[in-house]
Amino acid sequence: MQEELHFVDATTLKHFKAMSLIHALGWRDSYVGYVPQDYLDSKITDDRWVEVFRKNYEEQNGVHGLLLYRGDTPVSCINYCRARTENYNPGDVCKFDNDAYADWGEIASFYTHPEERGKGYGGLLFEEALQRLKAEGFQNAFVFVLRENEKARKFYAAHGFVWDGTYADILFPPDSVCVDLRYIRTL
Repeated sequence: MQEELHFVDATTLKHFKAMSLIHALGWRDSYVGYVPQDYLDSKITDDRWVEVFRKNYEEQNGVHGLLLYRGDTPVSCINYCRARTENYNPGDVCKFDNDAYADWGEIASFYTHPEERGKGYGGLLFEEALQRLKAEGFQNAFVFVLRENEKARKFYAAHGFVWDGTYADILFPPDSVCVDLRYIRTL
C-alpha cells in the first residue's frame, strides 16, 4: 500500500526541525567538492536552520515554509516568498542582490531528502510552491542554483526556468568562492 502524499505548511518546531535536517542532508550531499569541506563539517549541522525557519514563521516576514510528507515522513521542503531584498539570516554567507527583482516571487531554498530523490517528490513540492506564488499575485519567480550543480540546473530547466545571465558570488571562509546562478520563469 502506497503512503499518501500531502503538503504541510511549516508551523511547528517539529516541522522546522524536519526542514533543517533535510536542508543539512541536501547540503552535505549536493555540495561536496564545491563548498569547502571544513565549512560543511563545522557549519552545516542538522539543526542549523531551525531558528531561522521558526523566526520566519513567527515574524510573518513573508517567507513560507512548506513540506511534502509521504505518510508521516517528511521527504522534501521548500521556502518561498517575495524576493528577499535583505538577508533574513544575519551572519549567513549567502547574500543576494535582488533589488531589481523586488516584485518577483523567490524560491529561497529547496531540498529533497537524498534518499527520496528520483521519486517525483521534489517536482510535486516545487510546482505547489510555484502555484502558491502565482496565487499570491506574482507574475515571475526566480531561484538561485550553484553553477556546478548540474542535476539541480536540469531540474529547474525541466520546470521552465532559464538562467538570466545574473549570478551571485558566495564567499566561504577563509577564501573560497562559489557561484550561484539566477534561474527565472514566468508564472
